[in-house]
Amino acid sequence: MGAARAAPLTAGFTPVRLTESQFVVQRPYNVPLDARYKFAGGVRRLWVYSTDKPGSPTHPGGARTEIKINKVYKSGVWQFEGEVYVPAGTSGARIMQIFGAAPERQATTLMLHVYDGSLTFYHDLHRVLAEDIYDRWIRLNVIHHVATRNVTVYVDGHERLSYRGPGAPSAPHYFKFGVYKQSHHHPSHVMESRWRNVAVFIKP
Repeated sequence: MGAARAAPLTAGFTPVRLTESQFVVQRPYNVPLDARYKFAGGVRRLWVYSTDKPGSPTHPGGARTEIKINKVYKSGVWQFEGEVYVPAGTSGARIMQIFGAAPERQATTLMLHVYDGSLTFYHDLHRVLAEDIYDRWIRLNVIHHVATRNVTVYVDGHERLSYRGPGAPSAPHYFKFGVYKQSHHHPSHVMESRWRNVAVFIKP
């Protein structure tokens, strides 16, 4: 007999019902939505140029086209799941994050970046979660235990990162995905990621 198959990472979690209106696209303020975002055939395609404007004229952040999943949480165990495809050439971009943390620490609990085909923890090139991710679909699962502040990241079902993040039970958190230009390691002129089967789960 063969080895028993491992239970899916979502086992024991309950799916969170999300409406399309909760997938809030944030893009450069001076371009129409369809100039940076397409949703067809179940795939969300998001792209941005390094010279693009931020999300609003008064927003201090960088160029981005990303989706905020408008489901805020402050307790429980939450899981993000999605398949992502990063075209060759995209570099210097954040593709996924958990927004929210203890204000005295930083603004985010987790960021996943892409540099030259590697998926990294923030901009740390020595903390590579996956290599050679260009031009293929990979599955990301991110589990956030709010009370313990523990964050675990899986790539194609394999654990690649577990750490105690800067989150706080009192801080509002939510998931984001797409592309957001970073200032480290020479970002590419065009940055793009494509997503499908994005879902959120909870274990109260």
